[in-house]
Amino acid sequence: MKHFSDRILRSPQQSAVITYSPAYTLVPTYECFNRCTYCNFRKELGQDKWLSLEDAKQRLLEQRDRGICEVLLLSGEVHPHSPRRAAWLQRLIDLAELALEMGFLPHTNAGPLSREEMTALQKVNVSLGLMLEQLTPRLQQTVHRLAPSKVPQLRLQQLEQAGELGIPFTTGLLLGIGETADDRITTLEAIAACHNRWGHIQEVILQPHVPGSQQAVTLPSFPVEDLIAMVAIARQILPASITIQVPPNLLNNPGHLTACLAAGARDLGGIVPRDEVNPDYEHLDLAELHLVLAQQGWQLQPRLPVYPAWIDRLPNHLQETVAPWLDRQNCPNAIAERCPVERSP
Repeated sequence: MKHFSDRILRSPQQSAVITYSPAYTLVPTYECFNRCTYCNFRKELGQDKWLSLEDAKQRLLEQRDRGICEVLLLSGEVHPHSPRRAAWLQRLIDLAELALEMGFLPHTNAGPLSREEMTALQKVNVSLGLMLEQLTPRLQQTVHRLAPSKVPQLRLQQLEQAGELGIPFTTGLLLGIGETADDRITTLEAIAACHNRWGHIQEVILQPHVPGSQQAVTLPSFPVEDLIAMVAIARQILPASITIQVPPNLLNNPGHLTACLAAGARDLGGIVPRDEVNPDYEHLDLAELHLVLAQQGWQLQPRLPVYPAWIDRLPNHLQETVAPWLDRQNCPNAIAERCPVERSP
């Protein structure tokens, strides 16, 4: 973990700078009570053993010298009224605490949470996240018919709650799951309105749907031309302080990625060994990605999972874990050599 400089404090909005988070994903459980038809992540209840702290520690030990900063805790959802809900929340807390103890910066995305649950996770995460996906009730009759926690207002309430609690937050849209162009604009406008009230949304992900091998129902890929247009529309609707993020592994042509950047995207999200949400799509090797962007005049730089404006507002013990990352040296010019993405076997 020797790969950061004070240049990570630059805003991702600077024109030539494209940021990413050197990240590793821990999945507490793949079990999920939702059954979204496009999901490539979930397992049926009772078919997955929860990640133990011992296994998590071993995995994180293996990441210590690989330039990893963010530990993404990405979990399937346990029903709010399940007798296992409290144990599930405690496992999330324990894993976040473990990541902090080992010097990593945890970011949790685990579905809608109660105010009390969000407050508990706020104490052990530098940021939290939840995809808003789309604010249209029509999807409850189609792809979200068996997904109770995908009720639009429930997820929008989560964004508001994060703002009320002062939690730096990531959200986003899933594009191409049956919504209309107007639905996308409505969703972006709702995110903008929420941020204007609280100022807490760091990034909005524009995630195009791509077919996966584990889907119950295969939907077509979201057209890349429409994604590029959506980036431009989002940049017009969202406040300038919100960074637009696109996932580079879901863009099968470097030209498509650079077109999204030209349209206003400035962040590539977590560059991880395995994309758990889209496991069929590997990230480019980081050295190759760095070269592709440099050829088009973009400078790739790592960032923290908490943006500069929020660091001083974190609890003191979290600020202490963040502080060493602000003194890392020699990263921007050594990404290709010193921050490789490890491929899954």
